[in-house]
Amino acid sequence: MPSILIIDDEKAIRKTLTEILGYEGYKIDEASDGEEGLRKFKEKPYDIVLCDIKMPRLDGIEFLERAKEINPETPIIIISGHGNIETAVEAVRKGAYDYISKPPDLNRMLITLRNAMDKTTLVAEAKVLKRKVSKTQEIIGESSPIRKIKDTINKIAPTEARVLITGENGVGKELVARWIHEKSYRSAHSLVEVNCAAIPGELIESELFGHEKGSFTSAVKQRIGKFEQASGGTLFLDEIGDMSLSSQAKVLRALQEGKITRVGADRDINVDVRVIAATNKDLLKEVENKNFRLDLYHRLGVIILHVPSLNDRISDVPLLTDHFLQDIAEQYGQPKKNIDKRAIDLLQKYKWTGNIRELRNVVERLVILSGKTISAEDVENYVMPKK
Repeated sequence: MPSILIIDDEKAIRKTLTEILGYEGYKIDEASDGEEGLRKFKEKPYDIVLCDIKMPRLDGIEFLERAKEINPETPIIIISGHGNIETAVEAVRKGAYDYISKPPDLNRMLITLRNAMDKTTLVAEAKVLKRKVSKTQEIIGESSPIRKIKDTINKIAPTEARVLITGENGVGKELVARWIHEKSYRSAHSLVEVNCAAIPGELIESELFGHEKGSFTSAVKQRIGKFEQASGGTLFLDEIGDMSLSSQAKVLRALQEGKITRVGADRDINVDVRVIAATNKDLLKEVENKNFRLDLYHRLGVIILHVPSLNDRISDVPLLTDHFLQDIAEQYGQPKKNIDKRAIDLLQKYKWTGNIRELRNVVERLVILSGKTISAEDVENYVMPKK
């Protein structure tokens, strides 16, 4: 249900608008002056604000200016008396969505509200699309391990060296791979990702190298594999430690010769691919256990880049938390929540078994369940394990 904040010092106006708009399906909050309205605006997000101009303590123009600093995308519609039209026009120049004269014309007001809601919806959709097509997210952190990783990325990205990224689940290995590609000479071409752990062993070769029509029972048409799709760009083999030995042999050949053969085909295809691999396993132990080829390990690991766990870079928790608070606020279309220092201290003492991914989930949980400011008590209630 769309929510509207009505700010007007005339009780009769507030009552009339509340009854009319409530009947139209809007959820209404009221404020008797600009100061009360601003307090409510800070406490929770609204889809639209209807605001009078002449009010005690804080007038409509002052409210508009301060509200735009808190959440510039919320449509604010000015309600003005006939003697205030010039002021209302000035308010529109300062960012108000529109103005409505008193006494308000019901049909015009409903159309204006509907248009404002459409704008709010379009802004939210545009944010989602922007996130989907935006450039790679920044690597957040100023700790010594993270500065070392950023420095290493800057050194190795412009080269053609293959990179093996190691680290626990959730530390950001994919993000590191994306930045290596983003800063490389291949960035104009695609970064193609393959999660080797998510593809059944019998299908991994078709996924990587493609297949010809009729090469096996379900091969109803030709398929282009990931190596071909990534030609000219970068191929990211995530969880390479879960790849079968037979597939490892074919990947090794592709790296050695720059050629692949589709399943069911009898001719080679040249590919120009830079391979970046990642794993949460100790590949040398996997070699000892005969689960991974030593020659492939050496082919992949020209550069070995270890991404530290969050517990090894705990000083980055405040920066990461602030980043996630901003990201989640944009995702939900609401003002960014504050978090007090004691809450941050508790998060820094927590053992992060899920690393950055777990921290992001925890911050989202706190945003949803906490009040205006995330407190230490919120962290104790919603994050810390009960003894």
